Amino acid sequence: MDAVPAPVSAPPRRPPLPLLRAAAGMPAAGPRRAPETLHPALWLGHQLGRSAARAVASGFAALDAELPDGGWPRRVLSELLLPHPGVGEIRLLAPPLVAAQRAGRLVMVFDPPADLSAAALAGLGFDVEQLLVVNTRARVIPGSDSLWALEQALKSGHVGAVLAWLPPRLRTERLRRLQLAAHNHDGVAFVLRELAAAARPTASPLRLSLQAGGADRLRLSLLKRRGPPLEAPLHLALPPVLSEAARRRARSALQPPVRGLREAVFVNFA
Repeated sequence: MDAVPAPVSAPPRRPPLPLLRAAAGMPAAGPRRAPETLHPALWLGHQLGRSAARAVASGFAALDAELPDGGWPRRVLSELLLPHPGVGEIRLLAPPLVAAQRAGRLVMVFDPPADLSAAALAGLGFDVEQLLVVNTRARVIPGSDSLWALEQALKSGHVGAVLAWLPPRLRTERLRRLQLAAHNHDGVAFVLRELAAAARPTASPLRLSLQAGGADRLRLSLLKRRGPPLEAPLHLALPPVLSEAARRRARSALQPPVRGLREAVFVNFA
């Protein structure tokens, strides 16, 4: 006769964790916190554009209304695409850069495509004697990395603001490295690239394109941001390249005077 198998009993049910904590004399656990809230160095990949740091005002009310959190974000790269240098990018970005200087923090400019005009920068409010310009494209050391200095500046956490013109056709992984470094940068960081980069993916959580919109005007489109896409481009009025007093001084310095002289004589690009 076959033996009757013993009935299978269910395993003992484990008491809920709160009861175990109470039995051990431990305090009740609070609500579970997300890992990224435990420490500033902890974050998830999709949260690159979600820094808790306060945004920096752009100086343009219409633009602040469209930017995430009402201004330029900190601890991330803000990517601006240009058809060519000189469409008004410096005048657009002057307010947050000048604000960083006035707060006593260092502003670094990497690889401008032309010599900067001290008179034009001073007219925008910059302290030109405290502006650090770094040119890395000289390649003094063969095989050196032109982005190394920019990456280290972002990683340091001691720079107030960064403005950099990136080399063309930059690989996506190189941009991602800069984005990761920018997470340690307690300030705004702007990278300027060619307009053709719009067809390639980006690690930057904020991407804009700039086009000249007329005399002292800029047409701006938000290509990537948190929230719904922008339905129509923004048209911003920029400050003049030089004040009227600076223009008179520049014209009087020319001997003999030249008719039809354009601002580009005094300002290489703005």
